[in-house]
Amino acid sequence: MARSRWTKILIVIVLALIVLIGLGITFTIGWRPIIGAKKRALTDRKFEATPARLARGKYLVDGVNGCLGCHTDADWSKPGAPPVAGREGSGHIWADQDMPWLVAPNITPDKETGAGNWTDDTLARAIREGIGHDGRALFPFMPYPHYRDMADEDLASIIVYLRSIPPVRNQLPTTKMPFPLKFLIQNAPQPVTAAVAAPSQSSDVARGAYLASMAACTDCHTPQEKGQPLPGMEFAGGLLFHEPKGDVVSTNITPSASGIGYYNDATFIQALRMGKVGARPLRATMPWYYFGRMTDDDLKSIFAFLKTVKPVKHQMDNFERPTYCRLCKQKHGFGATN
Repeated sequence: MARSRWTKILIVIVLALIVLIGLGITFTIGWRPIIGAKKRALTDRKFEATPARLARGKYLVDGVNGCLGCHTDADWSKPGAPPVAGREGSGHIWADQDMPWLVAPNITPDKETGAGNWTDDTLARAIREGIGHDGRALFPFMPYPHYRDMADEDLASIIVYLRSIPPVRNQLPTTKMPFPLKFLIQNAPQPVTAAVAAPSQSSDVARGAYLASMAACTDCHTPQEKGQPLPGMEFAGGLLFHEPKGDVVSTNITPSASGIGYYNDATFIQALRMGKVGARPLRATMPWYYFGRMTDDDLKSIFAFLKTVKPVKHQMDNFERPTYCRLCKQKHGFGATN
C-alpha cells in the first residue's frame, strides 16, 4: 500500500513538473526554439523581368538596401569600402565583426555556388521572411524583420535584378550559429501571406520612414545589450563595429543637438553622397558608398523622417579618445560626458 501511495505521489510530482516546464517555455522563450521557425510552403510564382523592375531593382540593391555591402567582401583600400570589383554578390564571412560563424551567402546566379538554382519564391521567402533556401531560420543581421514591410513590387524588382548580375563562383560554408542562439533565433522568422502595398507617397516623412526601414538604419544606429536594442536609445548611436583602421561606433542620428539637429538637407545629402560632414570624413562602416546612390528626393525624405524621431542626448565622436559611456555601454569618444 505504501509503495502504491508513493508511486501516485511521484506521478503527480512528475506531471506537475511537466506542466510547470511547459508553462515556463510558453511564457519565456516559446516553443519555436524546440519545434522550429514558422515557415510557409513555397509556391511556383515567378517574377517577370521588365525594364522597370530591372531599373528599380538596381536602385534598391545598389543603393537603398545596400545588399552588396553585406553579400560581398569589402575593399577597405578605397573610400567607402566598396565591394571588391568583380566579386559583387559572391558572399562574405563576417569574421571581421567577431562572427566567423555568420555567412552572407553567394546571391549571384551561379548555379553551383550561388542562387542560380533557387526559385523566385525561395529568394522572396528568404528576403522578407527569414527562411533560407535550405529551410533554415536566418540570423536577422539580414534585416528581414524590416523587409516584411517591403512592397511586393520592390521585392519582385530586387529578385529580377539579382538574376541579372554576373554569376561568380564562390563556394562558402553554411552559417552555423552557436548555442543557444541557433535555437532562440527560431522565434524571428514570420511568414508573409498577404499582399504588401507600395509605401505611402503622401508626405516626405512617410516615404522617408519606408526608405529608412529598408536601409535598416535603426539596426546600426541603436546600441544593443546582449543582442537586444537598449530601450529609449533608438537611432541614438553606440553600436560597436570593427574596421581595419580600428573600432568605431555608430553615431547619433536623432534630431538632438548631440546628433544631427544642426544638419539641413544639404548637409545630410553631402554626408551620404560624399562620405563627409563638412571637412570631417565618415568612417566606411557607415555605408555611404551605397546610400549615396539614392536620389536627392529620397535622401531628403529620409532626413525629413529622422527629424521626427525622438531626440536623444548622446555625445560621441569617433575621432576622440574612447571612454566608457553609461548610455550605450560602449567606449567611444566623449563617452564619459554622457
